[in-house]
Amino acid sequence: MQKNWEVCSLNASPVLFNNNKVMSQFHSRLTSIISIALVLFLLGLVFLIGLLGNKLSVYVKENISFSIVLKDNQKEADIKRMQKTLDALPYIKSTEYISKEQAAKELEEELGENPETFLGFNPLQASIEVKLRSEYANADSLQLIEKKIKKYTSVSDLLYRKDMMQMVNDNVKRVSLILLTLAVILMAISFVLISNTIRLLIYSKRFLIHAMKLVGATPGFIRRPFVRYNVVSGIFASIFAILMLTGALYYLQNELSGFIQLLDVKTLIFVYTGVLIMGILLSITATVFAVNKYLRMGVDKLYYM
Repeated sequence: MQKNWEVCSLNASPVLFNNNKVMSQFHSRLTSIISIALVLFLLGLVFLIGLLGNKLSVYVKENISFSIVLKDNQKEADIKRMQKTLDALPYIKSTEYISKEQAAKELEEELGENPETFLGFNPLQASIEVKLRSEYANADSLQLIEKKIKKYTSVSDLLYRKDMMQMVNDNVKRVSLILLTLAVILMAISFVLISNTIRLLIYSKRFLIHAMKLVGATPGFIRRPFVRYNVVSGIFASIFAILMLTGALYYLQNELSGFIQLLDVKTLIFVYTGVLIMGILLSITATVFAVNKYLRMGVDKLYYM
């Protein structure tokens, strides 16, 4: 009976050893996927913030308006004709005609009192509110546009907040520079973290790499299975990162009403595709660097690592 038990134990030990080995490989791969997914999530978040920041800057610029003040006693037909001409210009997004009566009504809503009641007449002038396209919403373009608009005989003056427009453009440039710097730094950190994660996985195979060198395997042949293995890990990590990004967007939509209006399907597809491509490219690059390190290493150094 004791002999049979020893035989069973000997027969079972390889199976147990293989199971432990499989579980160990599974845990190491899962750890690698989670580590890469977290890095890709942060990278995708920076890309998303950059695209949203660009959309937000376009939205802000296109909602900064200036007023074309019209001379008194202008015929409505002439004003409509001028407005139609302005709408056709490539640098103007939209126009809105505001009559003297409408301007007085808006001022009354702001002040709580009609200016006509204590002045005896309406001091306001009719105007056309103009919103520019984002690429023309800067001080230099506006100076040229101002010269063209003032050529119209019906124009009395042109009013706009030059300081506000300059401040918006300066802030957009500053934020863009910060996001670009952050993206570059995070890209470098991502490569280092992913490279270290993959290097730890390949570390256990360093003697196998050396054995393949001894039997005459080419560097490309040795690298191929490692690249294939880590590309699959990179794809799974990218999918996890995309799911985390989707969850973060869902949370932000619940916390910030109207946030989803800045997003569109093209932007999401661009970010998700970028995360997937970055996951694959970073995995390939890190794997090649890691395997090449052990390909160049002598057998003596393998034992002291």
